[in-house]
Amino acid sequence: MTRVALEHALPACWVDEVFQTSRQRQYPRELLFSSVVELMMLVSLGLRPSLHAAAKKMAQLPVTLAALYDKVKRTEPQVLRALVQGSAARLQPVVAAVGSQPSLQGWQLRILDGNHLPASDKRLAPLRSHRGAAMPGHTLVVYDPDSALVTDILACEDAHESERVGAATLLQQAQQGQVWIADRHFCTRTLLQGWQQRQAGFIVREHARHPKLDNTGPWSEAVPTETGQVREQAIELAATQETVLAPPSWRRIEIQLQAPTEAGDQSIALWSNLPASIDAATIAQLYRKRWRIEGLFGRLESVLHSEIRTLGHPRAALLGFAAAVLAFNVLALLKRCVEQAHCERAPGLDVSTYHLGVHVASDYQGMLIALPSEVWQSWCEASGAEVAQHLLRLAGTVNPRSVATAKRGPKKEKPGGYVAGAVARKQLSTARVLKQAAGTRP
Repeated sequence: MTRVALEHALPACWVDEVFQTSRQRQYPRELLFSSVVELMMLVSLGLRPSLHAAAKKMAQLPVTLAALYDKVKRTEPQVLRALVQGSAARLQPVVAAVGSQPSLQGWQLRILDGNHLPASDKRLAPLRSHRGAAMPGHTLVVYDPDSALVTDILACEDAHESERVGAATLLQQAQQGQVWIADRHFCTRTLLQGWQQRQAGFIVREHARHPKLDNTGPWSEAVPTETGQVREQAIELAATQETVLAPPSWRRIEIQLQAPTEAGDQSIALWSNLPASIDAATIAQLYRKRWRIEGLFGRLESVLHSEIRTLGHPRAALLGFAAAVLAFNVLALLKRCVEQAHCERAPGLDVSTYHLGVHVASDYQGMLIALPSEVWQSWCEASGAEVAQHLLRLAGTVNPRSVATAKRGPKKEKPGGYVAGAVARKQLSTARVLKQAAGTRP
């Protein structure tokens, strides 16, 4: 299933075409860009422990390892963005054929958030004299929770560059009929008015300081929901010197929470420009889907090795993250196929992306040895319906228990606070402690 999905989403000839169309300074000579993406995908899927190991196992690497690393560290961010956009567009017809229900009828959800890569190992010569953490960059990610696909990314080499600057670039992709969901960090006049001008909807958490308001209407009667009481009011932005037309009139939705957030907030305020036909309770429910992108980042790091600390150059590290995003889209499609194939026999099945990744890492190499490459070539140009039908047929043979998510109970509170250094450094015998807990003297 993974190989079929990869061949359809990322055929080598198509990857090279995207590279030729999107590149600015890079050029292919002996090493094609599709080979670089293939090596990084092997690392992301856990089939190889590092890029160096993947290159050593490659049958015919046409260049030296030094030339490979030079190619990787010069990968241009716009090429990464074009790959993710194009790959998601190729997978969308497959997801539609498998079946998906929209969260809001007639609208497409887009969740926007940023992901900062952790500090890398200091292998670059200019970094060796600095004691601070070397941050290789960050990426803005646009996630579709209904299809479970990442539809767009924007890679930023400067780790200190504001995410709002990159988000303004993403405004060009906003379309009528979309609802963009974001945290309060993206509650700026530029972004909100940009979505409004593109005739796209938005649900953004209110920032404490900006934008400024001129008028606010009366509060509506509170409505009970699963998380608390919800009410709304009309708001109007304050005019500025650049304002030509009348300031837009939007809605503020306030949620009085039953339980405070981790930050201690008792209430949450949201701004939205969605029409009045969509009530405040529905908007509050849609905003809860924003947390799905946090789970996405966690799976990218733990399951798909998106944070490769040995890649210290910003462009190389961002290429590793983009390869993990491409692999995640494939696993998300497989997850949906398995759940759909077993919906009657195992209703409520929740497939684990982690267990899918484990299966791929354990069986993928043997499959490549058993089956020649000619078997997969026809799936490059197959239609979305044909790919979906084949994946569903294969998914029906999967044992659902082997890939199901393990459910756990609520976490128990652990005592915290300061502990003296002598207590923290004290060594214990595990066997003696266990005997004492069982009531037996050692």
